[in-house]
Amino acid sequence: MPRPHPDTVSAVLARGRLGIPAVVFFVVAAAAPLTAVAGGATTGYAVTGVLGIPLAYLVVAGVLALFAVGYVAMSRRIVNAGAFYTYVTRGLGRPAGVAAAIVALLAYNAMQIGLYGVFGAVLSGFLNDRFGMNTTWWLCAVIACAVIAVLGLLRIDLNGKVLAVLLVAECIIALVYDAVMVARPVNDLGVSFDTLAPGNLIGPGLGAALVTGIAGFVGFEGTTVFAEETKDPQRTVPRATYIAVAVTGLLYGLSAWAMSVATGPDQIVAAAQTEGTDLIFNLVSPHLTSSLVTLGRWLFITSLFAALLSFHHTVARYAFALGRERVLPSVLGRTSRRTGAPKAGSILQSVLAVAVLTGYVLADADPIVHLFFWLTSLGALGVLILMTATSVAVVSYFTRIAHHDGRWRTAVAPVLSALALGAILVVTVEQFDALLGVDPTSPLRWMFPASYAVAAATGLAWAFTLRAARPDVYQTIGLGADSATAPLRTPDSVRQPA
Repeated sequence: MPRPHPDTVSAVLARGRLGIPAVVFFVVAAAAPLTAVAGGATTGYAVTGVLGIPLAYLVVAGVLALFAVGYVAMSRRIVNAGAFYTYVTRGLGRPAGVAAAIVALLAYNAMQIGLYGVFGAVLSGFLNDRFGMNTTWWLCAVIACAVIAVLGLLRIDLNGKVLAVLLVAECIIALVYDAVMVARPVNDLGVSFDTLAPGNLIGPGLGAALVTGIAGFVGFEGTTVFAEETKDPQRTVPRATYIAVAVTGLLYGLSAWAMSVATGPDQIVAAAQTEGTDLIFNLVSPHLTSSLVTLGRWLFITSLFAALLSFHHTVARYAFALGRERVLPSVLGRTSRRTGAPKAGSILQSVLAVAVLTGYVLADADPIVHLFFWLTSLGALGVLILMTATSVAVVSYFTRIAHHDGRWRTAVAPVLSALALGAILVVTVEQFDALLGVDPTSPLRWMFPASYAVAAATGLAWAFTLRAARPDVYQTIGLGADSATAPLRTPDSVRQPA
């Protein structure tokens, strides 16, 4: 019998290394407060032309808090790095689960790789302005990709310590900037709350504004991705999820509104279009020391890096979950014996990122609009699809098992969440041209959403292929670590859907 490779051990991630603070740092770092404010909110204003971006963040936070009710109820019973994939499998059946897995891989890779565009552009611009270094965005992006490839193979708790320091610093500087902008309204005309008025959100750009808001939150749901590596999943995951939604929602809404106070509501779109990601720094620079502004720029860059690293971990763990169950090649289900990291999945994600970046460089595409905004919007759409499906799966799952979790957690909140997320999804797809900033007749408005239909169809076809050709593998779909020892059984007391 062949011996396992000395550097790998299959099926198990490093357990007990993450507590509530560490998980919060990972998922809020993925949401990247300064990235969402300086990059996402300003680009959202500029591309969509919608004034209600601050309100969109608050509305999305409310919907996601509702979603989290059923999501964390399920997390108490199912601990698996596959998260959405696992939950959809256990609630809606194995074919739907594999379809969700392929959608998740596309969505999270789009989020992670898209961030390289803004990271490269911001870092190259900063180095040029500050130090006179005439470097290109793609060189900065590739160097970051190399560093993340190394970090992705290290112990996850070490990565958590790095993210903790960066996250605390960027949240503090964002709050300082918000206080300055609100204290210095444009032309001393007083603080305006116009961008929080519902009328500035409801309209032709509603879908674009809401998916911009969702893009800022993507990552909060990753609390369950790290569940296998936490000290107490039943306690850690729910608390970390609610904390992540609350912190990011309040900070995003406050910061996006504060910028509109400093520019004036009627000028925020024009200012964002003119100044781009420099907007927030230009607004506070007359009122703060240059060192605080420079610190903010550095933290914006580290915020982007932290988000890149966090999404890299998420993608690697999805690949690990699928490899462990042999839905994808089993090599992806191996972890490093030295660090417990999902080695093969991490390397695969890095290789894919380099390939996509090479394509964008050869096409001479705009790193901010075409790489960052378009791909992260595509990623946000995918996560929106997954959350909608998961809400339905939660209801289905709890109707089939004996439990004492209460109707609010297992039925009412998930149903309301599915309705709200489904409505946002429909409006977003209908208005995807506004989100991309393209003509309504552009084929891109349908090509982007259609990519998920292709991904889901691919997943369904593969699941049915496994059921016919490899029934032993098919039976382990959604079982996680149990797949290695109980190939024909499920951990639940009742049979899961086929």
